[in-house]
Amino acid sequence: AREHPPPHVGSYERRDEGRCPTDRGQCQNAAPTAPRRGLRTRLPAGDPAPLPGMLLFRERIPPSWVDKVRANLGPLLVDHAHLERKAATTAITLERYRPLYGRVHELNAIAIEELQHFELVLQFLKKRGMEFGQPVRSPWISGLMGAMRTGNHREQVVDHLLCCALIEGRSCEKFQVLSRALQVDEPELAAFYGSLVESEGNHYAAYLLMARHIDEAETDRRLDWFLDLDASLMREPHSLPILH
Repeated sequence: AREHPPPHVGSYERRDEGRCPTDRGQCQNAAPTAPRRGLRTRLPAGDPAPLPGMLLFRERIPPSWVDKVRANLGPLLVDHAHLERKAATTAITLERYRPLYGRVHELNAIAIEELQHFELVLQFLKKRGMEFGQPVRSPWISGLMGAMRTGNHREQVVDHLLCCALIEGRSCEKFQVLSRALQVDEPELAAFYGSLVESEGNHYAAYLLMARHIDEAETDRRLDWFLDLDASLMREPHSLPILH
């Protein structure tokens, strides 16, 4: 689900900042509209390209979030580094599910790209004279992951993939927001976040496609449920200057 080669470690590409492949323009929730109940995204089997309207989030990013993280860029970068590290290990972890055995090369490619992003964030920390610190628990991510079903591998893998897709989708929209918000005071960092938007959108699409190839009807049903959960979690305020 990723047609573009990963960027070289130690550099990043300045792509069209703010553009997300999920709608061939912008991540939908940068200026979101809540979808009608029951709206579904239909992806043709075997088509790796993200399609319009895929980011169906039902709640906006809290208006206070961008000011909070802009005033705390150090903690934001430490949190971002941990998220890239976890994203890489999660892609490898997904390979343990039998329905994903045939996706191991695709998952490896995602893991490699996430590790490259991890290294790039570490380089930004180094430039600022900051250490790679302790991770901070995200209430939003914990809420999503804690809702995964267990016991039945087919149900669990669908839920796990959907959680991964939503995390990548929210990252896609937030990186776009940061690429705009930091343009004046932090142009290099703004360009970096703009360069990640396309990758996050591609990962979102990849995980959603994997889930639908396992069970399309169940994926649509659980996606509807997780979108409601995401909206509920987004409305729960917290003071942490973290990405999610």
